Amino acid sequence: MSLRSRFDSWGFPGPARDATYRIIFEAETRVGKFFDIALILAILSSVTVVMLDSVPEIAEHYHGALRLAEWFFTGVFTIEYMARIWCVASKKKYALSFFGIVDLLSVIPTYLSLLIPGIEVLADVRILRVVRVFRILKLVQYMGEAEVLVATLKASRFKIAVFLITVMSIVVVIGSIIYLIEGPENGFSSIPRGLYWSVVTLTTVGYGDVTPQTGLGQALAAILMVMGYALIAVPTGLFSAEFVQQNKAPQEQSRAPAQSCPGCGTLEADQQADYCRYCGQRLT
Repeated sequence: MSLRSRFDSWGFPGPARDATYRIIFEAETRVGKFFDIALILAILSSVTVVMLDSVPEIAEHYHGALRLAEWFFTGVFTIEYMARIWCVASKKKYALSFFGIVDLLSVIPTYLSLLIPGIEVLADVRILRVVRVFRILKLVQYMGEAEVLVATLKASRFKIAVFLITVMSIVVVIGSIIYLIEGPENGFSSIPRGLYWSVVTLTTVGYGDVTPQTGLGQALAAILMVMGYALIAVPTGLFSAEFVQQNKAPQEQSRAPAQSCPGCGTLEADQQADYCRYCGQRLT
């Protein structure tokens, strides 16, 4: 079977650019699904390589092989990124999209390591690309639930902002008071040091690297700890209430496969959409 007829049997259009687009951005065909699975395996393998190279005992014996493997994966991802840019209609929209930025950031650290040794560990950001597994596992229809979460965060952002401002005010006041009570002789050498202790205590983390020694300081610490338990429940309650409110509106969810925008490659879960919400490209 010729290559052209093989593409036709898979449902690909004739031109190489369109065929490349279907392979990379669509998961409904056999070869497209194979590409996504291979890509995810490569991502997981590359992240594992970066992690292993940070273990001194392993790096001592296999550093050269691990670095060679990292450069191999970086080369593969670079070619893949260039192919994505080449086959989409709106290159700028894809490059500035979430996945476009993540795809770029997944290859930059390795090249920068030639100038800044050690920065290659930031290549682990490519683990975010595994989100594409939603297409393979047919979970794109549940993107509606993700949109509800995003809408909930947007709707409650002002309430959460007020809450954070209140917490910051408490931290500043308590941090200043504990500095006044304890002083440098007990480890509180400055007001910022007191603010650090306030944050650690209020969030109930309690590192213990700096602690109040006087009775008044310990009493203030106890009050702050109790206050911390009360404050933790506030953002959870705000988010939960807003989440329930967002779910009151009826939402129709389509079970049909999501559309992939030919302009920027973004997945569109709404089957009634005629145009991409991100780049305006007409959906097919």
